[in-house]
Amino acid sequence: MKQDLAAAASLTEVSKSLGGKPVLRELSLSINVGEVTALLGPNGAGKSTTVSLLIGRLQPDAGEVALYGLKPDRPAARARLGVMLQAAGLPDVMTVAELVTLQSGYYRDPRPLGETLALAGLEDLALRRCGTLSGGQARRVQYALAVCGRPDLLVLDEPTAAMDRASARALWSTVRDAAADGAAVLMTTHDLAEADALADRVVVMDAGRIVADDTPAAIRALAGGAVVRCRSAITTTRAAALPGVRQATSDGAELRLVTTDAAATVRRLLDADASLSDLRVHDAALEDAIASLLSRDERIAA
Repeated sequence: MKQDLAAAASLTEVSKSLGGKPVLRELSLSINVGEVTALLGPNGAGKSTTVSLLIGRLQPDAGEVALYGLKPDRPAARARLGVMLQAAGLPDVMTVAELVTLQSGYYRDPRPLGETLALAGLEDLALRRCGTLSGGQARRVQYALAVCGRPDLLVLDEPTAAMDRASARALWSTVRDAAADGAAVLMTTHDLAEADALADRVVVMDAGRIVADDTPAAIRALAGGAVVRCRSAITTTRAAALPGVRQATSDGAELRLVTTDAAATVRRLLDADASLSDLRVHDAALEDAIASLLSRDERIAA
């Protein structure tokens, strides 16, 4: 677990069950000032429960949760918090400007309306009613609601879901600026390229536990070497025995191999299957490293 004296929020040995099923198991995590932390993992890993505990929507069964030294449900703590949840809705009849103005009124020192709209790329939509917005436009409004109060801790749950790539990249820039200005940022995302580009730190969860916590570069290095993809008739079991192969999986109709020696793997792969097609080799990415981590964790658990 990565710790820092300038922690904006923390969970200390937190356990939580939902519906009688354990979701988090003695989880300890700090979210640090001036840093973008990406919380990643498969569905059911405990990411949403962790976020809900940090923002005060849930209470732990055991352990402690603190936001700037306070319980997250305290008004003084919530005043320092900006949240963008994936499932949040917007009132259909209010205009974008009306809604952002209303939300800004809950904070002691909110941004001027024009500044907030510009940050979220909403200048041309200020007078539009929220019920007429597209999915990507609605996400930008939710981002505006999260940042309008100049939060010290910004929590973003799948922030660019439904956004086009240009809007997503514009949001990335403002998130990086928030961290540079001293905010702590916690984001969850299924877009691992987004996490790789945006985060200073990646925390990988699985089955209610943290299985990795480091920089994106350090997490990528865990995969090692390269990734070979192709269409082949050979089985994953046979492919796993090829030189250099650390992991062999099927990805739809493709064979996917993580290897420490791409040249040796490809030579033997071609020898083994003369009908092989669509061969591609690339450096291991964050997605590959996390897949390797989760696969290793499954083998250990078994």
